[in-house]
Amino acid sequence: MKFTQSSGQSGSGPKDWFTGAVLIDGIRNPDDQSAVGCAHVRFTPGARTAWHTHPRGQTLYVTDGIGLVATRDGGVQEIRPGDVVYIEPGEEHWHGATPDRFMAHVAIQEADEQGQVVTWLDHVTDDEYAG
Repeated sequence: MKFTQSSGQSGSGPKDWFTGAVLIDGIRNPDDQSAVGCAHVRFTPGARTAWHTHPRGQTLYVTDGIGLVATRDGGVQEIRPGDVVYIEPGEEHWHGATPDRFMAHVAIQEADEQGQVVTWLDHVTDDEYAG
């Protein structure tokens, strides 16, 4: 067993990756023991990720609030606590809070052979966010 104590600090989501205020609590980063990385991410109302992809896909587990998730090929879907969303490898998508509610989720993804877990793309426009 390996136990890692939390640093107890939340980090702000980088402006290149997010629109609005987002706080990230890292849970684990991929390392030589496991390719799995995950974080607890909290979105303020209206906050969202930029479009992005994951080489090995991503699983989102919604822990609080009401959020949105969308792909380039599909519409915007509402997500709520207890929902589990799987995004296919390479699928362009975004996720975030609704305009008037906070949303938090645990994001789980696996690194590829080069250690890459995500490729960030363009920001989601207000029209795309509105669905």
